[in-house]
Amino acid sequence: MEAHIAASILPLLGWAVHGGILARRLASARRDPLTGLHTRAGWTARAEHLLRRHPNATVLLVDLDHFKTLNDTHGHAAGDAALVETADRLRIWCGRDGTAGRLGGDEFVAVVQDLAAADLDALTAALHRPLHYDGMSLPLAASVGACTVAELPVPALSDALAAADAAMYAAKGRARRGSRTSR
Repeated sequence: MEAHIAASILPLLGWAVHGGILARRLASARRDPLTGLHTRAGWTARAEHLLRRHPNATVLLVDLDHFKTLNDTHGHAAGDAALVETADRLRIWCGRDGTAGRLGGDEFVAVVQDLAAADLDALTAALHRPLHYDGMSLPLAASVGACTVAELPVPALSDALAAADAAMYAAKGRARRGSRTSR
């Protein structure tokens, strides 16, 4: 190979390697290191894309109930196990028809293409199954709020998140009185 050709290819090769490294770093920055779910930025990009393609999509907010008590009683490793298990259950529930993310702490988010009431009941039931950890069966519970984007005056992700958040807090209040989900 001639020297001038090699001299022009070498910088291009360096930039290609550099670009690959940056792409991997960006992808890992969009994933929660504990649960493997999308972070807020990664989830938001995917959710907005899904909402454009599926106007009847539903946005959900999930908040673990009594998480601090679990953490304080059984330790942070048990709390981490609860977060990982919740993420797995949410990811499985979303399947190929949606995407899930972890906003931080014990708060999760999801968007699915088309949600039936039975689907929401199934998610709630899955999130309330006990966690088997270190030879113990630890109780898990979660409050779920949902908002179908088509029901909003303006189909915006931020408005759907706000409505799902309000529904989630209403569900938290009802959970104290015996019922767990809100739509």
